[in-house]
Amino acid sequence: MHQTLEQVFGYRQFRPGQEAAISAVLGGRSVAAIFPTGSGKSLCYQLPALLLPHLTLVVSPLLALIQDQLAFLQRHGIAAASIDSAQSRDDASDVMARARSGELKILMISVERLKNERFRHFISQVPISLLVVDEAHCISEWGHNFRPDYLKLPDYQREFNIPQALLLTATATPQVIADMQARFGIAPGDVVTTGFYRHNLTLLVEPVAGSNKRRRLVQWLSERAGQPSIVYVTLQRTAELVAAHLAQSGIPAQAYHAGLPHDKREVIQRQFMDGRLNCIVATIAFGMGIDKSDIRNVVHFDLPKSVENYSQEIGRAGRDGATSQCLVLANRDSLNVLENFVYGDTPERSGIRRVLDDLQNARGDGQWEFLLTPLSDQSNIRQLPLKTLLVQLELRRIIAPRYAYFADYRFKYLIEPDVLVQRFQGERQQFVQALVDTSRRVRTWATVDFDAMYQQYQAERARVVTALDFFQEKGWIELESKQMTEVNSLLAADFDADALSAELHEYFVHHETTEVARIHAMLELFSSERCLSHRLAEYFGDTQAPDRCGHCSVCAGHVARLPEPPALTPLERWDFDDTCSEFVARHEEMLGYKPESECLTRFLCGISVPLFTRLKARTIRGFAMLEDYPYANVRQWVQSRLA
Repeated sequence: MHQTLEQVFGYRQFRPGQEAAISAVLGGRSVAAIFPTGSGKSLCYQLPALLLPHLTLVVSPLLALIQDQLAFLQRHGIAAASIDSAQSRDDASDVMARARSGELKILMISVERLKNERFRHFISQVPISLLVVDEAHCISEWGHNFRPDYLKLPDYQREFNIPQALLLTATATPQVIADMQARFGIAPGDVVTTGFYRHNLTLLVEPVAGSNKRRRLVQWLSERAGQPSIVYVTLQRTAELVAAHLAQSGIPAQAYHAGLPHDKREVIQRQFMDGRLNCIVATIAFGMGIDKSDIRNVVHFDLPKSVENYSQEIGRAGRDGATSQCLVLANRDSLNVLENFVYGDTPERSGIRRVLDDLQNARGDGQWEFLLTPLSDQSNIRQLPLKTLLVQLELRRIIAPRYAYFADYRFKYLIEPDVLVQRFQGERQQFVQALVDTSRRVRTWATVDFDAMYQQYQAERARVVTALDFFQEKGWIELESKQMTEVNSLLAADFDADALSAELHEYFVHHETTEVARIHAMLELFSSERCLSHRLAEYFGDTQAPDRCGHCSVCAGHVARLPEPPALTPLERWDFDDTCSEFVARHEEMLGYKPESECLTRFLCGISVPLFTRLKARTIRGFAMLEDYPYANVRQWVQSRLA
């Protein structure tokens, strides 16, 4: 273990917690490693992967994280690869071939890849020593970035006979850690935590009125000219405006957000990493997996989404151990924007009912098939909460996922069909001939007809898909697949749809309340009269942090009193009919009925849902007109006007 550390990675000694976690993994046990951002979690799987006999499978939530990890592994000569949506078919086939041959030590994927029919065929044939779950807090409904598909990872571990798991995260409260332990059967002694206190981070909270934030930001960054800095904002348009303002004020800065073309984001990130650009103004799309050790300043121009997000984002500063500043320009102005993100993820009860009706209509078949995007559009539920709803149906033993498949497979011959058939003999040749004969060819592409293959040749779908993969691997065809269809068994379709939709809606409302409380917990942290470093560590269950760090704004005698947002015109003075009439008319014209209060509230607060794309809601007068008001207040006002 120590020899590999020095020879491969070039380190003389382990950082705190690494040796304990790695020893447990090499001892054959499942482990959870909870280390602060930038303290070397990745080594906990990278080193064991070289010493374990088979493949290490790493599940990560973001492509940016995967790419950054791969670059590090390749620099150290470690055989690692990923399979992701940005790859060409040939590249993915090459990775699969290397994994099958045993050449690869590490394979990185997103959790969604495990629903892919072709990938599951492939991975079931490859022996795996270790399942690594990066950002493992995503598995917990109590975590700040809950990902419904993560709940299925323990089942995948059993299905693919993976003997042990390693869970990695930087932001887990005691409740989340307990959840992770229970789901993966991790013994208390194999939970390795190193504490959340960072001695080199100066935590500063400065109350600033919204109208003064830009001026204060320019002043503060000017005093730190040339130092690598990240400025975090909530909205993409804020990133553009603040970056432009900094540039006009003599501080070269670039906006970075998910709305930019991929190539442009890559260029900006590379410039920042290379030191050619020292200031990035970013949404949370930036920073995951950024391995730049000398970031000296992290500024929150807007409030972060939660204490967990704050901890993760400031964790990008000072990874080299040198003193770094973390400043929050704090007020309550953007509080409603943060809360609106939460409210937008709560489905309407009528939308939940539409999903349940669709499910019950399929009961005669004993299984329920759907495509996520059409189901999202039909129910007017965003895709992430829709996935959460589906997981809740699983947990209630109403449905059980069987598999997902691409409804459509098509291929292009790279060799003549007759030549392809002649590559085989006997029964296999008959099978390939049947596949050629039943595939409908239009110009250059042939579409596979699975039903015809079963009726004429009794060929199961799995065999056809395996054959197509093999043909592609050999370079005989070019293969394309689309229309991901989820197939679920119906375990209980005789439920009371009315009662269940009410129960599930209540679950989402409870989750909404929890998330709003998380935002207010962050406000309490920033306005604390006790040491900020101590309060932050305490939130994550770390009792080892000093009572007074001596290097935060509270220890310096500055308790933040957050200014209230500017006064708004009372809602009672708004003309409801004038504000909503155009939207109500279009809704009734296109759908045949008037919108409910929740739908109207979302329209007025500017919260996007699938239905609004169809209605072109952004073009209707009144959209987002009340986005500065608390969502709950707008909802109450709308309900009173509809009563």
